[in-house]
Amino acid sequence: MPSTPYLLAVLAITFGITFALRALPFALLGRLRDSPLVARLAVWMPVGILLVLAVTALHGTVTQDPHGAGYALLAVAVTVVVHLAFGRRTILSVGLGTAVYVALLNMM
Repeated sequence: MPSTPYLLAVLAITFGITFALRALPFALLGRLRDSPLVARLAVWMPVGILLVLAVTALHGTVTQDPHGAGYALLAVAVTVVVHLAFGRRTILSVGLGTAVYVALLNMM
């Protein structure tokens, strides 16, 4: 078993690296705030992340449970419609889309 000073040193190094990695974007943001690249990333990055998440989730659903694929696509449609109809509220749209999917799987 490692000694206490060794464990404390590992924890201190881990804390320092974690803190630095989390603080670095905020330190750089001041310089990059007026950058057109950052403005463009602010618009497209959330959409890209949600797209990757949706494709990954749907791929898993379709390959593991073909019966639920239609339900998943219907839930995605509900999510998109709610998102666009109610002022792009992500929590509301994802929550309702998930609720529709779970309800369909449990009722059918």
